[in-house]
Amino acid sequence: MICLLPSKITDKHLYPLYPLFPLTQLSNPLPEKKYEPSLQKSKYMQLTTKHWQKTPILATLTIIATIGFQAYAHQNPINQKSQSDYQYPFELSTSRNLIGSLSKEIAFYQQRIQQRPEDGLDRVALARVYLKMARTSGDSKWYTLAEELSQESLAKLPFENHGALLVLATVAEARHDFAETIRLSEKSLQTKPNNQDALAMLVTANLAKGKVKTARVFANRLVEKIPTLNSFTLRALVNIAQGKDKAAIEDFKSAIASEEPGEIATSAKVRTLLGRFYLSRGKYSLAEQLFTEALRILPQYPFALLNLAELEVERKNFQEAEKYYTQVLDVGGNNKSNTFDHQALMGIARVKKIQDNISGAEEYWNKAEKSFQEHSHEHHHEHSHNHKQDFGHRRDLAKLLLLRGNFQDLPKALSLMQSEVKIRRDAETLDTLAQILYRLQRPQEAKKLYQEILETGIKDAQIFNRAGIIETELGNPEQAKIYFQTALEVNPNI
Repeated sequence: MICLLPSKITDKHLYPLYPLFPLTQLSNPLPEKKYEPSLQKSKYMQLTTKHWQKTPILATLTIIATIGFQAYAHQNPINQKSQSDYQYPFELSTSRNLIGSLSKEIAFYQQRIQQRPEDGLDRVALARVYLKMARTSGDSKWYTLAEELSQESLAKLPFENHGALLVLATVAEARHDFAETIRLSEKSLQTKPNNQDALAMLVTANLAKGKVKTARVFANRLVEKIPTLNSFTLRALVNIAQGKDKAAIEDFKSAIASEEPGEIATSAKVRTLLGRFYLSRGKYSLAEQLFTEALRILPQYPFALLNLAELEVERKNFQEAEKYYTQVLDVGGNNKSNTFDHQALMGIARVKKIQDNISGAEEYWNKAEKSFQEHSHEHHHEHSHNHKQDFGHRRDLAKLLLLRGNFQDLPKALSLMQSEVKIRRDAETLDTLAQILYRLQRPQEAKKLYQEILETGIKDAQIFNRAGIIETELGNPEQAKIYFQTALEVNPNI
């Protein structure tokens, strides 16, 4: 494979898809890639004939660098894992319908509340089940129900009610009110300094705000005090955000070694996250093993299905990719107002666009956009007494508008992201805004955002590529070359 620097930047170079590493809801999309059929690997960073003739030394250096990177990837111990390293070590029951189990648990606590209407703790217990249902189903109505119950619990039990505070912190995080999440979590830590849930939310909320160093402080504290499956996983995400790949892999390994029976949802999640890491590094076989194992642990797990679909897009197996996206829609049933379905509809649209089925792609773009609008409409009307019913779909909608590729959509996408960046400044948010600015012919502003992203140390091949494209646009070929070569080093299959 010979990858050369681009001499002309077009919209084909910028196709945003999914973030690499979701935090608490774990229902966001996956790594960005360019998927136009005409954009083959050998053409991805191709010089024009004129530019090639002028820069034979640069071309030779790029070829040498590429060969070196491929040799490095071949010998990298990241390839030496076997499927047995990731197998779930406990016996699995024949029935693993998580939503069904949660529904039974909900019915149990609802009955207890009817029997003991003045009890505040039962309400917190039910609110926690609602949170699990929100994460499992992708339907944010469960967050609203959890919030209402927790407020009722605090009214009945206003002192030392840590459970209610942490439920409210989780709901605030789902709304992307990270300042409130941090406030409530720190309040809980004042009397329970090693509370696992509070520390975990301080990790994820600070990551979302782009405060990676602060997130690390809480992640280290969490692992030191409570070395569990979830604790190691959260620190792995912090390591990834800082570009510490080896440390991230070690934390994922420690997480899997720490798992206990009955944690099937978290065990499936961790394997999917690790699979996404390997996918972002071009390790397709390892990624597939991990996604498959996640689905063996938790059949029809939407997060794993979405990632398998993305893997098949990478492999150009578009029929298989669409099959997995369709399975996600089937899991959702008649409820099309959930995060997983939004992503599946966008994924099908993307696949159809790759295959030059423009009418089919437009059909699914419209379905996805309608789904976003209906979801927002439902929450603003069903709960009109509460003005905070926005569960953070601004970035996803902006990405849809960007990916669809209609120039007239860009002002709306920009407005959405200008609002979003005020509350979170993680790499994905800044990257999405930067792409919109580039498309609006504002490359200097986009460059500043990429500089901010890369200062964290993150290793993301797509981000390095886009930073290189912008440097080329601004007439800085040497810096562009560095970015492109770094992208190849991170993922030789890009």
